[in-house]
Amino acid sequence: MEDIDRRIVGLLASDGRMSYTDLGKATGLSTSAVHQRVRRLEERGVIRGYVAVVDPEAVELPLTAFISIRPIDPSAPDDAPDRLRTMSAIEACHSVAGDESYILKVRVRTPSDLEALLARIRAEANVTTRTTIVLSTPYESRPLHI
Repeated sequence: MEDIDRRIVGLLASDGRMSYTDLGKATGLSTSAVHQRVRRLEERGVIRGYVAVVDPEAVELPLTAFISIRPIDPSAPDDAPDRLRTMSAIEACHSVAGDESYILKVRVRTPSDLEALLARIRAEANVTTRTTIVLSTPYESRPLHI
């Protein structure tokens, strides 16, 4: 990736709503040149999308937890992500090395909602779970260091 593209990606990672004009000013390119570069970065999959960062507490999802899962039967197909994909409380699913197969990041309203979600995860994916409840989040969703 060219340095100028890397700069554009870094700027958009920090502010996904930055205008082409402002990107041009920050990079020394014309607005149309920036627009073309951003479009190419999107087409290549470097930029996969733009999102609003929402305060979980403002939408009444104050409880965040990480749930490590491991299959009960290690010889069973490794299809837990597909089995769990429709559960909207699961924000992220990461395949990991170590004792567990995946770590899920979840957001729910209450401890009883977490308990119900754990039961669903165990039943639907045929897994054991280990849960860590987040007490506070000093920072997250930081832009990539590009």
